[in-house]
Amino acid sequence: MTSYRERKLWNETIEAMPREELRVLQLDRLKKQVSYNYQNSPYYRQKLEQIGARPEDIRSFDDFARVPVMTKDEHREAQEESIEKYGNPYALLACAPREAIVRINSTSGTTGTPTLYTLTQHDVNVVNEMHARKYWRAGIRPGDVMLQALSLSMFTGGLPLSQGIMHMGACVVPVGIEGGTKRVLDFVRLTSPVAMIATPSFGQHLIEKCPELIGKSAEALGLKWFFCAGEPGGGNPEVRKMLARGFGVKVFDHTGGGHAFHGISCDEPPEQFSGMHFVSEDHCLLELIDPNTKQSIEITDGAAGEMVFTFLDWEGGPFMRYALGDMLQVDTKHCACGMPGIRLKIIGRADDMLIVKGVNVYPDAIQSALLKFSPQVTGIFRILLDAPGPLVKPPLRIRLEFGQDVSENDLPSLEEKILSHIKEQVRVAPRLEWVPQGTIPREMKKTKFIEIVS
Repeated sequence: MTSYRERKLWNETIEAMPREELRVLQLDRLKKQVSYNYQNSPYYRQKLEQIGARPEDIRSFDDFARVPVMTKDEHREAQEESIEKYGNPYALLACAPREAIVRINSTSGTTGTPTLYTLTQHDVNVVNEMHARKYWRAGIRPGDVMLQALSLSMFTGGLPLSQGIMHMGACVVPVGIEGGTKRVLDFVRLTSPVAMIATPSFGQHLIEKCPELIGKSAEALGLKWFFCAGEPGGGNPEVRKMLARGFGVKVFDHTGGGHAFHGISCDEPPEQFSGMHFVSEDHCLLELIDPNTKQSIEITDGAAGEMVFTFLDWEGGPFMRYALGDMLQVDTKHCACGMPGIRLKIIGRADDMLIVKGVNVYPDAIQSALLKFSPQVTGIFRILLDAPGPLVKPPLRIRLEFGQDVSENDLPSLEEKILSHIKEQVRVAPRLEWVPQGTIPREMKKTKFIEIVS
């Protein structure tokens, strides 16, 4: 008989449910959720009224796809209207009574005013369950110490993540990154964690700084797992290889904070990336839409589009057909790792996509191309724009650092190789601007790869 610690899934009943049964469960919960939202939220009631529908008219997924998509801008506008009319930011969106709201989380606010998530205790329990599912799949077990090196504050990767780790019986060290790199390293020494959760760029920063700050390589920290969060990179094979080599760890990409959308990648070699297994389909309905027309895209193997999600069995602020701006590609085939669930690759953000001579370019693709030349380049770069995208007047300007063992005499030959590789892989011909290692600031929070310069 398989012991508690040996089983591969945290919640076998739900996570291994046949897809046909899962879709029946989703539709049943969706109908109840639409009715609940309609009865309790003026905002969602108006969304249905826009298409002349009532909850009983939503009998299928196709019926539901007629409901207008909600954007982050609309979310912020509803928050502001709610503050003006009711003195709080969630009266129009939250469906539970105010006395039932026990937590408010927010996005990081890197692309504007933070958007808020309101949760009841039921919702908090759902979030805890989702975090447990992710880390259990990766191999974390009760008693393992996990150091949380993300921004704590109001961010969904702060308190919600800490509580989810505790929920599954693991030990969390919520040091955060607000205190700086040395403080993070001090707590690694004091608590001996087996896993770290951080942005990929902070992981790279630690690898660079460990010899200076502790006199040893990052591998000496004794970590076994590195969980990427908060920014792109965890699914980039070159980033994964850099983190795996630098720390001597297994690297996982994962997503999901204080809300219902959660996924985690496979236990696979760093040079591979099969996507993140979607672990929360019983509480989150996923759709894909065309980012321009907002028309639905059928979820089939290889389909790509902007992610739209709807919270299911959610009480507080249950987002309905919400578009975050993430571009996803879906893999529906059976995964070689044996874990169940469709897989998702976040291929970029709709608001980060640049168009150069008709070619769609994401910063993650540029990063992947540049890291092929590590350590001759550090991998730290910025895309410099004269004006906000997406349209870019050629050439695309890229400022990047050369490695410490590279001289300026080496740059012409190195640049020729990099330009050839980028043209082949990304299909654009950029202009490179070289700077020495350490010139470009390292971000401990989410890294912004695009800068508007005069």
